[in-house]
Amino acid sequence: MSLSMHTMSVGLFLPMLQNLDRILEKAEAHVTAKKIQPGVLENLRLIPDMLPFSRQVQFSCDFAKNGAAHLAGIEPPKFADDEKSLADLRARIAKTVDFLAGIPAARFEGAETRHVVIPLRTRTLEMDGLPLLQKWTLPNFYFHVTTTYALLRHIGVEIGKQDYLGSL
Repeated sequence: MSLSMHTMSVGLFLPMLQNLDRILEKAEAHVTAKKIQPGVLENLRLIPDMLPFSRQVQFSCDFAKNGAAHLAGIEPPKFADDEKSLADLRARIAKTVDFLAGIPAARFEGAETRHVVIPLRTRTLEMDGLPLLQKWTLPNFYFHVTTTYALLRHIGVEIGKQDYLGSL
């Protein structure tokens, strides 16, 4: 049996983004129960030089949608990064899920050897699809999802490993 690039990208992103959405739903309940002011959670960080909570969620979505689009050889949609609330962040996750679900698996044919060029702020990233997925997209995606989870645990949101993993 061989694994497809679609399975190894979209097939991993979709359930994790759905888990992330359920985690943010629990965060909304926590914010309501604890009467936390709007914006506090969205700007939460562990140390001053790290990106805030809202950017962690945005980057989780971005690595999923951009990574899948690059592998599929299509232009990724651009999102405005203007979410101000947990509801806005959950809507971004939903948009990302919809985009990923709409990419036909056939678009990933040959993706492991598709050469991808990604302009970054300070450099250009160039590599073929499989190393891009293994060394860039998946590690960054999981880093930001995990950081989001850790920030919520840090402030007392009642989530655990099963929330992160979802139903298996």
